[in-house]
Amino acid sequence: MTHTPGDTPGREPALADTQRAHWQRTYTANPGMYGELPSAPAAYAAEAFAAARAHDVLELGAGHGRDALHFARAGFRVLATDFSPTGLEQLSAAAAGQGLADRLSIVTHDVRDPLPLPDASVDAVFAHMLLCMALSTDEITALVAEVRRVLRPGGTFVYTVRHTGDAHYGAGTGHGDDIWEHGGFAVHFFPRELVDALAEGWHLTDVHPFEEGELPRRLWRITQETPR
Repeated sequence: MTHTPGDTPGREPALADTQRAHWQRTYTANPGMYGELPSAPAAYAAEAFAAARAHDVLELGAGHGRDALHFARAGFRVLATDFSPTGLEQLSAAAAGQGLADRLSIVTHDVRDPLPLPDASVDAVFAHMLLCMALSTDEITALVAEVRRVLRPGGTFVYTVRHTGDAHYGAGTGHGDDIWEHGGFAVHFFPRELVDALAEGWHLTDVHPFEEGELPRRLWRITQETPR
């Protein structure tokens, strides 16, 4: 299911279109750009999902799929979404090559739109640096509400975001709402109060600080669960 940016009231169409084009070019020019090994947050999430006896996992912003493939190898049924068809094509090819096609499906989807899933249809949701893309606070809040809608009772949501302690916060071009664009890549940097606001009505079980990459990027890994 493909959605066109700019259809939702309150969206900044120019920024949304620019970021979509940026990621399309990036994945085309750099196939498998993040490597084959899963991210550290995905390794953690797989263990958390297994402990919660999850079966169906939704990954938001899967890109070319190193983490989605890790979840499939761990035995989960995985639905991977991204707004870049190029990244998902790379993921689909990798899944077929690794014999995982029967455990993994893909959907091209813009998270500014409602999730293309029924209520209470998955056990776990994972999103590595997806929520801190060029999304407004209102769009992030709506997305988390959608995550809660599709999670079953007691479901687990693990996500990571760059926060306002990151070295790139306040650098580059400001778009308002704590969104800063640096090197063509726009990031919504999270203050702690936004994490807490998004956890209202959930069980917030962990906010874990960590660093990643060369800068290094400073992030939080957040784990929260829906009430049973």
